Amino acid sequence: MSRLKVGTMIVVCTALFAAIALAAANTAPQATASLANDPKLVEDLVYANRILYQQEVLDGFGHVSARSDKDPSHFLMARSMAPALVTSGDLMEYDSSGEPVDARGRNSYVERYIHAAIYRVRPDVKAIVHSHSPDIIPYSVTGTILRPVYHVSAFLRLGAPIFDTHESFGDTDMLIRDNKLGDGLAKVLGNSGIALIRGHGFIAVANSTPMVVYRAIYTQLNARVQAEGMKLGTIKYLTAGEAEKAQAIVEATVGRPWELWKSQVGKIE
Repeated sequence: MSRLKVGTMIVVCTALFAAIALAAANTAPQATASLANDPKLVEDLVYANRILYQQEVLDGFGHVSARSDKDPSHFLMARSMAPALVTSGDLMEYDSSGEPVDARGRNSYVERYIHAAIYRVRPDVKAIVHSHSPDIIPYSVTGTILRPVYHVSAFLRLGAPIFDTHESFGDTDMLIRDNKLGDGLAKVLGNSGIALIRGHGFIAVANSTPMVVYRAIYTQLNARVQAEGMKLGTIKYLTAGEAEKAQAIVEATVGRPWELWKSQVGKIE
């Protein structure tokens, strides 16, 4: 083979390899949410999903989100899947309207608008839980008010208002499936840490992922204790002053149960 032909083949092969490399670069998936945000934020969010399943606040349904530390108008949440199975690779980034930034064919939770709406109007909120806990449902449909019964649920002193979709939106499928419904829920939540959704479940909000997990778990536990107490007689609830003081003390030590819950879940991916 002549030197000319060899040289031509080398040039052709080099150009071909360059074209393949360029095509691969252009079609490579963008960085996932887990790579773009603080690894600790990502780890906590995965743990939150696993812990809330382990504590029976979530089952095959429900979801947890965390505000992005890179873009505060965005938030992170898993693709549509059972919380107990969430890994860092399942997290997706959503914009302020609740739409995925880079879906790449993955399905999203229908009720992601709960999270988007609250993040839009509550800059203090860094994490949100939505649960369908059956312990909470009775308080959303009977007129019995969920109130703080013991010190670890003192955050309920801020109230647990009820969002009734039927009042403003008529007959729906009971899901918060768009921004209008999300805005309605956020308005009812107001400055509270908890809100109930009639015949559906509840939401918990807080200034960190460990804190929102704590509030979700103890909202459910308070509901159980309150229901048992009402069977025995009249409950003496925490006074406003007691609840305020207890909340400050208990929430300052939220790291203690958080580390316990993490150890019960074990190592995550």
